[in-house]
Amino acid sequence: MKSLCLSLIIVVLHSTFIQAQDKIPTLDKSPMDMSYCPDNYPMLKVQSNNTEPLIARIIYSRPSKNGRKIFGELLEYGKVWRVGANESTEIEFFKDVYVNKTKIKKGRYTLYALPYEDKWTMIINKEIDTWGAFIYDQKKDVVRVDVPVQLLQDSIEACSIYFVKNNNNISMFIMWDNIKVVFPISLTK
Repeated sequence: MKSLCLSLIIVVLHSTFIQAQDKIPTLDKSPMDMSYCPDNYPMLKVQSNNTEPLIARIIYSRPSKNGRKIFGELLEYGKVWRVGANESTEIEFFKDVYVNKTKIKKGRYTLYALPYEDKWTMIINKEIDTWGAFIYDQKKDVVRVDVPVQLLQDSIEACSIYFVKNNNNISMFIMWDNIKVVFPISLTK
């Protein structure tokens, strides 16, 4: 009788373990995305004639508007935002760059913003592998630069970030809801 009970318990536990392994995690409401500079870098990499080096990459989660008022309500003006959702947005430079004449050394950083109605203060910070802006430390800022807010005619549902390279200048576009900001990065001082 004891061996039958023990066998039954083992079967039940094993069955529960197998079912737990089959459970697929639910989809994230703010899926992760990645943008490169140059913007078509992954395709260039596969081509044998690739001569343009990778300059930057940004990894972020894309929150959706979902009928909400974003700026001034969901994201309070003057409060640090991780420029996306979930983990802090990470920007990696594969060579030294300049932001507002400040040299940013090759490496990984986090990207934050202080959104206001007419401008955003863009922040590149040394602290990496953080979640949200909950432990943001201003003492670890590498650079801050104000960029003007541009109003869009059409609303953008999901937060979107991408790069446009023009010679030695890179523009990082951030768009969400009816807002667009352009964060300037330069390859030369």
